Amino acid sequence: MANSSNAASAMMSVDANNNGATGGGTGNGNRSSMNNSMGGASAMSISSKPTPITTQHLRFLIMDAPRQTNLHLYIKECRRNHVTDIVRVCEPTYLGSELTSAGIQLHEMAYEDGHSPPEPILNQWLTLVEERFFGGSLGASAGRGNEQKTIAVHCVAGLGRAPVLVAIALMEFERMDAVEAVMMIRSQRRGAINEKQLRYLEGYKCQKRNGGNGCGCVIL
Repeated sequence: MANSSNAASAMMSVDANNNGATGGGTGNGNRSSMNNSMGGASAMSISSKPTPITTQHLRFLIMDAPRQTNLHLYIKECRRNHVTDIVRVCEPTYLGSELTSAGIQLHEMAYEDGHSPPEPILNQWLTLVEERFFGGSLGASAGRGNEQKTIAVHCVAGLGRAPVLVAIALMEFERMDAVEAVMMIRSQRRGAINEKQLRYLEGYKCQKRNGGNGCGCVIL
């Protein structure tokens, strides 16, 4: 699945309308503290509907950041989509105890807005994906039989850091190139992944993960 220069060019022109930096989806680096986010005006609704991204082997749910007061609504969406794990890629805006009570495991993989994911975060993310979808230690999802598992992942707006991690998983485990992975995500979640993020993904060198069909390179 080689990169198509025409497709990449078309995506770049779309990217010109996307502002923001590689990372959290807000692009301006502004962050709300947990105290502020526990009482927001839109606390009792979901501002951006969670987006399923599904392939033959992988199931993800891209979300914006829940708040403490609307976390129960996100838990309902997670249950509807068979979510076993939530990956938080930004600063905390809710407590994890309610997820634990719902049988969902929370993973902290935050990295700075405006930056590409550092290698320790990449390794943690890819290990989780590999374990959940290709065997290994099933952790919180053990005991669910043959039920399909889904990993939910969110940053602040669900447009930057979270989709970037999903794109990397598609490249590692489904043999997609950067353009294919980004086009798949954008077809379901409008505005995801800006130009800087696309350029990072185009330069990303896959590992060969044991559970997937990665392209057999190493991260440089």
